[in-house]
Formats: sequence, C-alpha cells, structure tokens
Amino acid sequence: MEENTFKPYIPADKVVPEFTLFAVVMGIVMSIVFGAANAYLALRVGMTVSASIPAAVISMGVIRFLFRRNSLLENNLVQTIASAGESVAAGIVFTIPAVYIWAAEGICETPSTLDIFIITLCSGVMGVVMMIPLRNALIVQEHGKLAYPEGTACAQVLLAGEEGGSKASTVFAGLGIASVYKLLTDGFKLFPSEVDHSFRSLPGSGFGVDALPSMLGVGYICGGRVSAYLFAGGILSWFVLMPLFVLLGGDTVIFPATVSVAELWAEGGTWAIWSSFIRYIGAGALAAGGVISIIKSLPMILRTFTAAFRGKKGKTSHSTLRTEQDLPLWLLPLVMAAALLLLRLWPGISMSVGGLVLVVVMGFFFTVVAARLVGLVGSSNNPVSGMTIASLLAASFFLLATGVTGSKGMVSAILIGTVVCVVVSISSDTAQDLQTGFLLGATPKAQQVGELIGVVASAAAIGAVLNLLNTAWGFGSTELGAPQAMMMKMIVEGVMGGNMPWTLVFIGVFLAVVLELLGLPILPVAIGVYLPVHMTAGIMLGGLVREAVERLPLGKTDDREEAIQSGVLYSSGLIAGEGLVGIVLAILTVLGINIDLSGVFSLGDIGTIILFALLALSLILIARRGAAVKKDKENT
Repeated sequence: MEENTFKPYIPADKVVPEFTLFAVVMGIVMSIVFGAANAYLALRVGMTVSASIPAAVISMGVIRFLFRRNSLLENNLVQTIASAGESVAAGIVFTIPAVYIWAAEGICETPSTLDIFIITLCSGVMGVVMMIPLRNALIVQEHGKLAYPEGTACAQVLLAGEEGGSKASTVFAGLGIASVYKLLTDGFKLFPSEVDHSFRSLPGSGFGVDALPSMLGVGYICGGRVSAYLFAGGILSWFVLMPLFVLLGGDTVIFPATVSVAELWAEGGTWAIWSSFIRYIGAGALAAGGVISIIKSLPMILRTFTAAFRGKKGKTSHSTLRTEQDLPLWLLPLVMAAALLLLRLWPGISMSVGGLVLVVVMGFFFTVVAARLVGLVGSSNNPVSGMTIASLLAASFFLLATGVTGSKGMVSAILIGTVVCVVVSISSDTAQDLQTGFLLGATPKAQQVGELIGVVASAAAIGAVLNLLNTAWGFGSTELGAPQAMMMKMIVEGVMGGNMPWTLVFIGVFLAVVLELLGLPILPVAIGVYLPVHMTAGIMLGGLVREAVERLPLGKTDDREEAIQSGVLYSSGLIAGEGLVGIVLAILTVLGINIDLSGVFSLGDIGTIILFALLALSLILIARRGAAVKKDKENT
C-alpha cells in the first residue's frame, strides 16, 4: 500500500499547546455535563446527539475570552474528552435501566453506583483500546476513502476558531432558552409539555406532540429526511396498525394483553393499544433492521479485517513523528486483561468466563464494523442498537445452553449486552475523534489518553445520574420511558422466559423486510414505529425547520452552510439545556420540593402550541443571524 502523503493543518514537526491542564479540566467538566444531558435525552426519546461540535465551540469561546489566545489542539482535546461522555451515556442508558426495572419488580437487586462505575469503566476502556490498533488502517491508510462525516465537520468548526466567540454564544443561547422553557413546562407546569388527542371517528388512532426543546433540536440535527422517516413510522403505528387492532380485534384477547382489544381501547385508549402491541412490532422491526444492516456490511467487514491485519502493525507506535505516535501496542493487551479481570472478579458483576469470551469476540468484531460504518455514513447511521440486540440474543441463547436461566440469566445477558454496547459506542466516537485529530495534526497518543480520561470521568458520574433519575421518576414511566432499554428488556425476557409475543415481533420483522425491499432506511422508520407519535411529531417539526433554513434565500452557498451550522449549534444547546434542567428537576423531586404552579395558573394546550411554535421560530431566526454575522465579517 502506498504511503499516505496527506499533510495536516499543523505540521508534524511543529509543537503547540495540546495536552494541558486547562484542556483536561474543561474536557472533564463537559464530559460529565453532556453525558448527563444525553443520558436524560436517551431515556426520554431513545437517541443521543454528538457532543463534539458544541464542546469544541464552547472551548474556543472560553479560551478566547479568558486566555485571549487561539489554541487549536487544546480545543480538539477538549472535544475529544467531552464526546466520550456522550458515548458512554448512550451505551449505558440503552441497557442498564432494564436491570432497574427488574429490581422494581422484585426480580433482582438494584445495581449500585459503584457497580455501574466498574462496568462502564471497563467497557469504555476496552472500546478505546480496541480502536487504537485500527487507527493506521482505517484513519491514515483509508484517508480519502472513509469520510468520517462528524469528525471532518468537527475539524472544520475548529479551523474556524477565529469565530469561536460568536459560535459559543449560539450554543449558550440555546442552552439558556431551553432551560427556561423546560423549567416553565415541566417544573412550574405553567403549560403542558405534551399535547394529546384521540380520534373517536377512527377508533384506535391518536395524535399529539411532545413540545420540548430536545425534540426540536434532535429533528433539526437529524434533518428533514431522517425526521420524515421517523414521523412516517409514527403515522404507520398510530393511524394504520393501531386502528386495525381495534377494528379487527373486537372481543378477542391478543397476547400479551390479558383483556380484549375492545376493553383495552375503552379503558386505556390509544396508550393501552400502543403499549400492549405496537412496542413489540417496533422491537421486531428494530432487531431485524440491525441484523440486515450487519448482513449487508459483511463484504465491508471482511475488507476491514484484511486491511487491519495487513496494515503496518506497530509502525505508528514507534514512529518519531508526533502525528504518528499511538499508545504503545504492548500496553493494550495488559489494559484489556485488567478490564476483563475486573469484570470477572467484581462481586456486583461476576461475569462468567464464557460471558467474557463473548464480550471480547463480539466487542472486537462490532468495533471493526462500527469504525468502518461511521467512516462511510456517519455516527448517526451507526446501528448500535442492532449490534446490541445481536449481542443480547447471542448471550441469551448461550446462557440458556449453559443452564444459566431465570433472573440470573436475564441480568447476565443484559450485562454482556451493556459491555458490547459501550464498547461499540466509545470505539465509534474514538474513530471520529481520531479523524478530527488526523486532519488538524493532533498527537494520536494525546487524544487516546484524552478518550480514556473522558471515559473515567463520565463513568464516575453516570451511575449517580441513573440512580437520581430512577429515584425521581422511575425508568419506564411517562417521564422517562427508556425506550431502548425497554426493548432490550423485552427481548431478553422473551428469549429467557419463553413468553415473547412472537407473532407481533415477526410482524415487525417482515415490516423491516418490506422496507428493505423498497429501498427505505429500516432503522429510522422502525424507531418511529416503536416510539409514540408524539415524540416523532416534535422531531418532525425540527426537521421542517431545517428544511426551511436550507431553502432560505441567502445567496451564496457558504452563507447557507453558515446558517445551517448556527442552527446545529443552537439545537445542541436546546438539547443540553433541557437535559440539565431535567437533572435539576429530578433532584428537586427526590428532595420532595414541589414547584408545581399549575393550580394557580396554566396556559393550557393552546399555550403549549404557541410557545413551541415560537421556539421553532427562534431556531429559524438564530440560523438567519448566523449567516448575517458571516456577511458582516466579510464586509469588514
């Protein structure tokens, strides 16, 4: 293979501030903040958003304001550490809440904060370590072939460092507005955060919207097309499948319900139909989507393994060039062994030898898959859920075959799935961050240590966050539906207990097959089927705002890109602001402090609709302002 001749922005022979105390401390703070905010978001809507770009622009703004200097590689290290928190949060909250729900049902014990710290720490460290040997093959040798969209976008934002102050203010504006909005609606309850309506003329159907800043922000960041796929799934569930159940079900009792469909509809309305039947169809579609995506990726997987093992092993770790220095390869197996030993010996985990073998095999396999997938299509399209489901199924069948059943088997399967989920999440994030550093001219070794620091910081905080949220509202509740974890729980219970409503699951499976044959992306539509339409409606509004911004008559293409980017930063602030206030409200709930003022004054559903529309309008205005600021700078 020919030597890569790419020249980074900062040459390899130039040494600038990079691994500094400021960068480490600020990265740790933002790792915890964005990790907590993303944990809340994932428990509410089942997805997370990248923390890299908002962390980068906040860092740029603070460095310019406080230190009066630009430091590109310091900023890069901050976003590297910060993004690890978001990835760790995604891996943990997609799985571990299932154990909390079982504990509430008396099936097992509630995991301790220390137990969650240990499993998060070991999984996160393994994810970073597994990605390091692949850096040369995937990031360096495949440069120009693998785009790594988020990593490249983050590098572009960092290179625009002279605009860091204005960009950082956009993030903070979104954070502040979302904080006030969330406090008014879910804190003081001056207007409801959800509008809901059932259509009695079409029994079984209903519509509504979760009018929250995070929904708007997620929709804008995902874009109009992905938001439309999500919304289409919701329409399919709430206006096609659910009315069919009511129309055809009648007095029939359909498992897993214990009463007739007619009684469900009469007593519980749309939510009873959705929770009894639709979630299983959505879970089947998601599982099938994950498996199909892996099957389609098999040729790419083989090419990736070939490239990884034919690459110049060890070259980067012994190179004298700063931009080619990885952590020593001899250190990696020692770190892996220590992590596996801790998972085996820690009393609250005690993973079996067979479970550890599954973790290593599936973890490395999916790390290679995910690292290449995110290089091709970006982290947003990385089927982490599908890989986790595949891991859960493999773990469940393995445990059944070895006689580990009941509550012990279910918890063990979830723990194995958790490790794989975190490994895949953090390795994908590491790949994107290494791409950013490769373009900028960062020191890989510094970034790899930064990833490990981010893992440790977020692992130390995520257990406390989960315990707080569970104590305040409980996972699986209206406030925190934990959709991904609920899906994982259903799958494990179905396999281990033999009580899965397989008919409903297979309806979802073949729905996924139809989507594949039509050439539609399975996972976004399947998520839309699985989630309540209220969530996808809020996300759809954000997608429509993104479409409107992309069509603004701004003249030059660069101005439109600046408007879009300003909207992304503002949306990131909206998501972070709501998540952080959600944590604060959880603390107040645990302390027994009631700030509900709905008995004194309420704007009602009309107020919700008006204020949510104004929030969407603010997103358009912020995007337009971003383009205007760019024009003013060019004119001066």
